[in-house]
Amino acid sequence: MSFLRSTLQWNALAATLFLLTIAASGQEPTPAGQAPSAVEPAAPVVPKSYPQSQVQAGRDIFRQDCSFCHGRDAGGGETGPDLTRSKLVTQDVDGDKIGPVVRSGRPDKGMPPFDRSEDQIANLVAFIHTQQTRATTRTGGRKGVDVADLQTGNAEAGKQYFEGAGGCAKCHSPTGDLAGINSRYRGLELEEQMLYPKHAKSKVTVTPASGQPITGTLAYRDEFTVGLTDDSGTYRSWRTRDVQYKVDDSLNAHVEMFPKYTDDDIHNLMAYLQTLR
Repeated sequence: MSFLRSTLQWNALAATLFLLTIAASGQEPTPAGQAPSAVEPAAPVVPKSYPQSQVQAGRDIFRQDCSFCHGRDAGGGETGPDLTRSKLVTQDVDGDKIGPVVRSGRPDKGMPPFDRSEDQIANLVAFIHTQQTRATTRTGGRKGVDVADLQTGNAEAGKQYFEGAGGCAKCHSPTGDLAGINSRYRGLELEEQMLYPKHAKSKVTVTPASGQPITGTLAYRDEFTVGLTDDSGTYRSWRTRDVQYKVDDSLNAHVEMFPKYTDDDIHNLMAYLQTLR
């Protein structure tokens, strides 16, 4: 009796596991004596192709307006990101995302707006998408850095370095100027901001002949003129020969940190900054 009971229990368990497997897969069980139907494989996604004349026209516009920052092949330049690895480009459909960015620009990231016609935008879209397709289908020789490449550090260790030995907390706050920084900058762009902030604002104190110092954010400086924006948002400027001025460069602290960082410090800080969403 014990052997029979064990056999029945085992058969019930096997049947239950089989039904659970079928339920998890979303397939209906195959009736006895009937061959299982073949599962249709998902159709591969075929990148959209564009007429060569349109791609050529887009390339000419891109190299005139965009290559200075994004590189001649859209693979990234000195100040602009690699568009062939851009999430926005990947999600773009017939210019619905690229078009608004071109026309409105991104002033917070140093990109000016461009007044372009519908046809010009369509040509730009054709060129950028074609470049992305070429880059993603090319084997080997990967250009650029994935976000995942910069996620190898220890966030807790990075936080401790930020608050302690690194001295970052003296000037920055995770709930102040750095709040949500990982939603504004991603991957390599975030690391560049950490090591050498492109958009850092320097304070300047100008002392005119009257002797009353005026402090604000440095807005302009060359050998002839120094200008600032004061706390009220008013722009003021002077001839350099008429005043004395001192620039408190906020980049200096970052530059001074370069020889002090270890590889672990950089990886850990990056991991911590990526938690500030």
